[in-house]
Amino acid sequence: MFRDMEYINQFTDIMSEGFIFIDNHGKIQIYNKKAKEVFGVVNDEGRGHESGKIVDGDIVIIADNNLGRDDGGLKPENLSVIGIDNEDIEIGDSIVAVGVYNNKSTKPIFKYTKDYSDEVLRLDTIFLGISIEAQVDFTGKIMNISVDGEEFETEYINALGHIVVIDGKSGDVKFYQSKGYTIRKESIFDLLMGREYMAKGQNLEVDVIGRDIFDIHGYVSAIKDFYEAAKGKDIWFKDKFMEINGRPTLCSLEPVNRKGKRVGALLKVKDISELKNLIEERNEAYLRLAEIEKKFKQREERIDFFKRIIGESDEIKEVKTLLYKASKLNSTILLLGESGTGKGLMAKEIHDASKNKNSPFIQVNCGSIPESLMESEFFGYEAGAFTGARKKGKTGFFEMANGGTIFLDEISEIPLSMQVKLLQVLQSRNFFRVGGEQEINVDVRIIAATNKNLEEEVLNGRFREDLFYRINVFPIWVPPLRERKGDIYSIVYSKLPEICRMAGSQEKHLSGEALKKLKRYNWPGNIRELENILERAVILSEGNTILSKDLKIEVKADGAVDKQDIRPLKKIVIDAEKEAIINALKLYNGDRKKVMDILDIGKTSFYDKLKKYDIDASKI
Repeated sequence: MFRDMEYINQFTDIMSEGFIFIDNHGKIQIYNKKAKEVFGVVNDEGRGHESGKIVDGDIVIIADNNLGRDDGGLKPENLSVIGIDNEDIEIGDSIVAVGVYNNKSTKPIFKYTKDYSDEVLRLDTIFLGISIEAQVDFTGKIMNISVDGEEFETEYINALGHIVVIDGKSGDVKFYQSKGYTIRKESIFDLLMGREYMAKGQNLEVDVIGRDIFDIHGYVSAIKDFYEAAKGKDIWFKDKFMEINGRPTLCSLEPVNRKGKRVGALLKVKDISELKNLIEERNEAYLRLAEIEKKFKQREERIDFFKRIIGESDEIKEVKTLLYKASKLNSTILLLGESGTGKGLMAKEIHDASKNKNSPFIQVNCGSIPESLMESEFFGYEAGAFTGARKKGKTGFFEMANGGTIFLDEISEIPLSMQVKLLQVLQSRNFFRVGGEQEINVDVRIIAATNKNLEEEVLNGRFREDLFYRINVFPIWVPPLRERKGDIYSIVYSKLPEICRMAGSQEKHLSGEALKKLKRYNWPGNIRELENILERAVILSEGNTILSKDLKIEVKADGAVDKQDIRPLKKIVIDAEKEAIINALKLYNGDRKKVMDILDIGKTSFYDKLKKYDIDASKI
């Protein structure tokens, strides 16, 4: 295909990024030096060892942060070859272990966990006279196995199965895991099942030229796109975050044509785990890549029940922690936050994580019910209770939620007349249907939500103080999207495939510039607005890549000021005066004399301003 392949190889080997070219049959024709380093094709990492296989009597040490994932499909029962037979270990668990291969007489030592909230899972022991330490650092995403002080450390982004093997006769390390194990077919499962491993050492490498691209890198999405582009599809992208063989990379894909005919495609890769200025993007993308395994559906684990709440920022982690605590209580929960932040989803997640998860979850939008119908909707009515009533009567929301959860969204919109009746139900857990004479008792958990400041609503007389204290038992503040912009990437990558499907579109991806534009926007409508913007971009964009021009949002340049930020000076002064008076009245519990003193204002002027700004000092 290329006349002077030696010259081309010399040229591509001096490139600072990985460069792979496949022909239109999917066969590798060029695989430069940097690509070999990124994916472990050059097998010279560490001190080196000879080729071989695990034999009876060898000591096997493993550290696996997600059993069954990126370890060759290892199953709990496969661990029996090193003496581990524990029915409680499941797919998805994290485990550190040491045992003897095919030797039931020597008892293995192991630890495992189902709780990813732990920072480190560590095993530190003396095993058959050898000092052994194996640990998984969930926070730093590092695995380390130490043998008599010699360390074998490796990083991971999502999941990894790390293994070190000690010769049972000599006590020397005969194999250690390193990057490129997928290409070399040296996963934990492969080795435990008897597969031979390759030697490591200077200038040793896997011969990949002429081999099928799927044979080397597997059927991951990046390689599928690469292959389809080589076969003739018009697929291209630039600096797209993708994980290939466990390595976090930025990929650029370009089809290659000659004389109007597709002859292949080239893939350029940057290993961003080596670029410090991109570590933040790697961490933000982690949640998108870390799909929750099927086994979590059977367990009440914090990470499972809140898997639909997307984000890895400190802010959303704190929210998840509070949601988890709330799910284990029977107390009333109050979710506070702006519209579009996902309060409804969080209420449902609390219910699904609670002991009543199999009972009803009734969601009520308090702002959508007319005041005249609110009592009958909440508590139901008996037959003939009023003109137009159903002959059989109607079950109300509280009765429907009996045994489960009722979610009162936008509770601040309930009128004062109804707040009194709601308070009674919250206190006594019983009520009468409209037109009914029989008291109805309910066992129901209440979750309320609002986008308003309820304390201000109480001060302004629009919300009962006693009801506020009743629902404010366990408040949870949900931060707006602009305060956790680090989660935008993971939200986009989670939502975009579903949005494409719903829009009847092929799966699309965002360009690097489009992602940057999303992160610069202020998101007044929060996640709901982000979903709408993405849906519109899917419809407007051409091809399978969404560009920054397809995102119909106005982003300010650094240091720029919106026109809406500029107001008349007179209006600014008025707002400042009104706010100062109200704050002072709150501070001094309505003591007018103290307020006049602290604001240095005369009595006549003070009362004029109260009238001007319609401030009722007696209600503050």
